Amino acid sequence: MTTKVLVAYGTTNGSTARIAETVAEVLDKEGLTAEALPARTVTSVWSYDAVVVGGALYTGRWHRDARRFVRRHREDLAARPVWLFSSGPLDPSASERDIPPVPGVVRAMARLDAQGHITFGGCLQEGARGRVARMILRSGKGGDFRDFARIEDWARTIAADLTADVRAGWL
Repeated sequence: MTTKVLVAYGTTNGSTARIAETVAEVLDKEGLTAEALPARTVTSVWSYDAVVVGGALYTGRWHRDARRFVRRHREDLAARPVWLFSSGPLDPSASERDIPPVPGVVRAMARLDAQGHITFGGCLQEGARGRVARMILRSGKGGDFRDFARIEDWARTIAADLTADVRAGWL
């Protein structure tokens, strides 16, 4: 049996989508079947054995599509392994230390009995949508702070956990 994993994400300018796609690519390489989809487009998680949910951080809150996804699918998510990630700091801090989840993500973790959470650096580049994004860029604080080696390592730990669960007969 192949373990099927959904990587759902909430993003405004595409940075979090690229993180989710990287997670799905690594899971595929590790022998799982994974797909990355915008959280707002997912109508059911029933056909997935595990789910990873990611959301960009905006003013201390997880992206609304990620929040709504977790609320909408709470019962089904609680019945399978779930991991969460956030993306957002526009500096190297996420690669230098563990950044705790924002309060809304902490609540989601508790409700879903999530396997874990990680915060990755964000990316904000010219052409980004939104008034606040444009203000940040004008102030010179944009850039790409995503650490793809760290993202890939994290995805490999998820694959290892899921593979162990399959061997143990839990999935």
